[in-house]
Amino acid sequence: MDLTPEHEQIRDSVRRLAEQELAPIAARIDADDWFPRDFFRRLGEIGALGVLVPEAFGGSDGDYLGAALIMEELARHSGSVSLSYGAHAVLCVGAIARDASDEQKRRVLPRLCSGEAIGAWALTEPSSGSDALGMRTRAVRDGDLYVLDGSKTFITNGSEAETLVVYARTNPALDAHGISVFLVDGKASGFSCSKKLDKMGMRGSPTAELRFDAVRVPVADRLGEENRGVAMMMRGLDVERATLAGISVGLAQAALDHALVYAREREQFGRPIADFQMVQKILADTYVELTAARLLAYEAARTCIRQSSGVSKLASAAKLFASEIATRAGLAAVQILGGYGYTRDYPVERIARDAKLMEIGAGTSEIQRTIIARELIRGR
Repeated sequence: MDLTPEHEQIRDSVRRLAEQELAPIAARIDADDWFPRDFFRRLGEIGALGVLVPEAFGGSDGDYLGAALIMEELARHSGSVSLSYGAHAVLCVGAIARDASDEQKRRVLPRLCSGEAIGAWALTEPSSGSDALGMRTRAVRDGDLYVLDGSKTFITNGSEAETLVVYARTNPALDAHGISVFLVDGKASGFSCSKKLDKMGMRGSPTAELRFDAVRVPVADRLGEENRGVAMMMRGLDVERATLAGISVGLAQAALDHALVYAREREQFGRPIADFQMVQKILADTYVELTAARLLAYEAARTCIRQSSGVSKLASAAKLFASEIATRAGLAAVQILGGYGYTRDYPVERIARDAKLMEIGAGTSEIQRTIIARELIRGR
């Protein structure tokens, strides 16, 4: 796949760690809806949490392709850990690395890169999911402070985070452009997790509803200039979609791996079911789609690195295609395993449940198609 030695090194390091320490606890993470903080510290020890952060601020000075590779390797064993990793290392830490001042970076990034602190990215609200610019959370300037009031929902890591990147409206008169971005301490007075959501899949990746009741945030904790948050948001969404495709690729690879093992070992009518053409068709189709999704995901990540024109279109294409492939691969694996695939004795049912979120989060498949068509029509 034309990876640099640095990309291969971080991929292989995460692969070994995931095989040795994540695979044995993956079923428990799902069954108990358990967030494995100790494993995140281990990711910090090998430099994975700071992959988008310069070494001067505690990171490993990597890039978006490296992040996508990490998410792929984690998702081969636990989609939920990979999802929480992305919210932490790409959305929260990545936003700080791109948009924060050097003073802010020195203050918050080392703990996030080590895994001592967990990060979250708070954008979605109860009344504005796909319509992110319709947010109602307000931040009113009061001297050297902003006072935040409002709520967020579907926030990955929200109930666990010590540091949150929060979007809020600072000038309603500017409509969509009157939005700013803030660093919020998870222990701030007036901030609370009002509900942890009980999900179909991606269990163990905490998803929360958050409340901001007169949360006082210093002006020094605003990221970038006031009312310039939309550009940061759009950049963050492009990166999110491109790298999230890595999760879908990892889930699809895991589904294919499990289906292959079972098809070789399971015998019916005196021979392995892998000998039957219908099973072979499912395996072959999954491989072809998976390979195409991986190539598209890697190219989208590279485009984010280059900040090339058409990045939004390609990021949405990668997210859309890979997510739908992951769902098909998960269901195909369940079908090949038959009745066993529908039980929790095998991981393919978990993969199928986890994969469905990838068609919803970071913008539904319908939203991705709208973005792609819009960019094509505009000639971008």
